[in-house]
Amino acid sequence: MTTDPMQPVPMYGPEFAGDPHTVYAKLRAYGACAPVELAPGVRATLVTSYRAALEVLHDTDTYSKDPRVWQHTLPADSQLLPMLMWRANALFNDGEVHARYRRATTDSLALIEPHELRDLVHRSADSLISGFADRGEVDLISEYVRVLPLLIFSGVFGVSEAASPRLVAAAHGMFDAHSPEEAHQANDEFGHLLAELVAAKREKPGPDFTSWLIDHPVELSEEEVIGQLVTTLAAGYDPLTNLMGNALARMLSDPRYYRTVSSGALTVTDAITDVLWNDPPVANYSAHYPRRDVDLHGTWIPAGTPVLVSYAAANTAPADLPPGPRSDSGAHLAFAAGPHACPAQQPAVLIATTAIDRLTSWLCDIRLTVPFDQLTWRPGPFHRALTELPAVFTPIAPDQKGTSPWTVSRSSSTPPEETSPAKQPVSGRQDRPSVSYSPATSKRGPSPATP
Repeated sequence: MTTDPMQPVPMYGPEFAGDPHTVYAKLRAYGACAPVELAPGVRATLVTSYRAALEVLHDTDTYSKDPRVWQHTLPADSQLLPMLMWRANALFNDGEVHARYRRATTDSLALIEPHELRDLVHRSADSLISGFADRGEVDLISEYVRVLPLLIFSGVFGVSEAASPRLVAAAHGMFDAHSPEEAHQANDEFGHLLAELVAAKREKPGPDFTSWLIDHPVELSEEEVIGQLVTTLAAGYDPLTNLMGNALARMLSDPRYYRTVSSGALTVTDAITDVLWNDPPVANYSAHYPRRDVDLHGTWIPAGTPVLVSYAAANTAPADLPPGPRSDSGAHLAFAAGPHACPAQQPAVLIATTAIDRLTSWLCDIRLTVPFDQLTWRPGPFHRALTELPAVFTPIAPDQKGTSPWTVSRSSSTPPEETSPAKQPVSGRQDRPSVSYSPATSKRGPSPATP
């Protein structure tokens, strides 16, 4: 790969998808920032340094999140627009407008009771596992982690069972479109379905996130409610799917996650933390636009041009991070940082941890059918996502005696041969936000999903 400063490095092809960390290592030859192509002919600056990334993420005086000047330079049919275009939400606005949108989102998220969310994930996971438990084999991407959000959305967002598959397909299409036509079709479908959801909840509110947004004291318009739902629902699908898939890939290919007679095993939380540091589900995002020409750690960046943060590269930048095991699990950038840090970190980690715990409790000898280094990854500049995760296990009948996930512990049998490099993750905790208002709806927490 060239490091010619006049030649941007493509981030949308098979080379990048197959081995992004080798690409990041080569990009560091440019310095803290590197020129990249997000799509053919669409250039951006990618920040690969941890310190430079924190500077961009926190410096609201120099960098704006509003893309409207830049996005008009793109072709109207650009497949990047669904991911980077301006919307009336907290992600693409600054100052008081951003603060108003973020308050509505964080207050509504804080009304989700963790114990009720965990119970919803339990029931949803059990219903999926029962569908393949007696087969002895499964593709964990297409049959588990990609389907689970369908059931979660019904409870958390109040999405109907009929609309949930279409909503998930549209959210997935915005991240993973293979053509401009697919990207814009997915974006249009997503917006149409959200408008229907908001209209239904205005007529008949319930104990769900959508109703709480509508009822919030900042009085969001319909466009603004839809705008906040775009970020929360889209982030609740593809990144969550990738987080679960990437963590399972590590757990099922690393013997340290199997209990032995002489030592304990690493936990699901360790796997989640490992992924958030080394292979975050959204690897490159946080688009910023300099308000003026700026020198960022030796790289001259023209005003109004996109500057993206590589969470994956910054998290693993050897010059910026202390050597040895990660003891600061909350210091990774997988959820960004600063005023635009992801407000749904706690529920996302809770869902992923609970879903993986449930799966490995039911299927205690589950293992991959291919080595970790032979897994394939979906191309694209923003995500780190597996195409499939084939696994085998001893078939069980979910209702048979002795197969309850409350009583089955991980197998102490010899684990599969290690196929991934050793990691040293540790667990961490984040505090639940406080709430300063009471919605008109009757009950806190997500309503049950139908298994």
